Amino acid sequence: MTNPRLTCAKIVQKIIEEKVFFGDLKSQISEKDLPFCNMLILTVLRHLMALKTILNSFLSKKIPHKHRLAEYLLLSAVAELLYMQTAEYAVINETVKTIRNTCDKFLGGMANAVLHKVSIQKIALRQKAEKILPLPDSFMDILQDYTPQQISKIAQSVLQIPPLDITVKDNPQMWAQKMNAEILPNGSLRLYNAPKVHTLPEYNAGKWWVQDVAASLPVKAMGDVYGKKVLDLCAAPGGKTAQLLANGAIVTALDISAVRLSKLQQNMARLGFSDVQTIAIDALEYLQKTNQEYDAILLDAPCSATGTFRRHPEVLHIKNQTDVAEQAKLQKNLLSACEKALKIGGILIYAVCSISQTEGEHQIAQFIRENPHFKIVPITPDTIGLWQDALILSDGTVRTLPYYANTQKGMDSFFICKMQRII
Repeated sequence: MTNPRLTCAKIVQKIIEEKVFFGDLKSQISEKDLPFCNMLILTVLRHLMALKTILNSFLSKKIPHKHRLAEYLLLSAVAELLYMQTAEYAVINETVKTIRNTCDKFLGGMANAVLHKVSIQKIALRQKAEKILPLPDSFMDILQDYTPQQISKIAQSVLQIPPLDITVKDNPQMWAQKMNAEILPNGSLRLYNAPKVHTLPEYNAGKWWVQDVAASLPVKAMGDVYGKKVLDLCAAPGGKTAQLLANGAIVTALDISAVRLSKLQQNMARLGFSDVQTIAIDALEYLQKTNQEYDAILLDAPCSATGTFRRHPEVLHIKNQTDVAEQAKLQKNLLSACEKALKIGGILIYAVCSISQTEGEHQIAQFIRENPHFKIVPITPDTIGLWQDALILSDGTVRTLPYYANTQKGMDSFFICKMQRII
């Protein structure tokens, strides 16, 4: 018999201590326990700063390092008591029993006392939690280019469970009606309280794919790609590849990971796209060696992924300025290498799912200063879809933030720039 609370605590511990993405650990969860574990783990990660503060306020001394699993079990239990609908006796009894069996009998007694106090005070504790910033100091460093007002709105979006966005091949009005979805200004469909993806209408028919609205904008910014030869760099899992193919592009999709590229191929097969060339290779190596010239290049660059914390709240706790700096170096090299593979007059789209301006605005400002062969082509509202928030910056680049379209539950944070090779 599985112990889902123990599984969750071990996974949260591994995420935090080894800086691993939750998605890489989901195989450790049984299918039966997946819905519960998914909800609990994401709840812990979204509220981790408040949970730590609350738990520490009830502890007279630190939990011994060798028994630190007990701390993760307690954090998970506090999250359940405050934010989930589980019966309180079940949370307390199972957590105490697990701590006694896996850690220490004395810690089991302490856990019992702490969790009963949390249960009694949960209304006041929820109010206390609302005043605690959900952003750790290491993530605040990444937000150094934003105003206090922007940071406050970013922080509020951490606790918002994101809806499901879908990109359709065609006829969004028909699919919106079929799926009971809202049509967003760019043509994406948004589903609130969506069921499991594979249970949605005609999943196997390959008429649509899951893609955050912000992630759909880089291809839209490219404009008309029909019949054009497009190089899709760092392409897996293939949402943008599918967009390019649906719009009639002749696509070569690269990814350094053969496993991820295999997933892209599976996704394209489900969608009925058989005419895509895929190459498992390091993008920088390919750009340096290729003799091919493309009409357009989509550089969805490797990045810190800090713009995806709505769906992946672990990035708040496992990414820092060092990660940003390392990715920025790679991005700079990739940008510089694109010239050789791009025709004169060709279009280069640079996109990152990062909230850090080091990887976005500052990266492109430096690239344009140092590369006179390129100029920025301003992205226009009619290309990406009109929004009530000003996504387009003064230089024609695009910055999305998680609280944009907040009445519709926001979007991921992306930076997008469209450039043309002029020499």
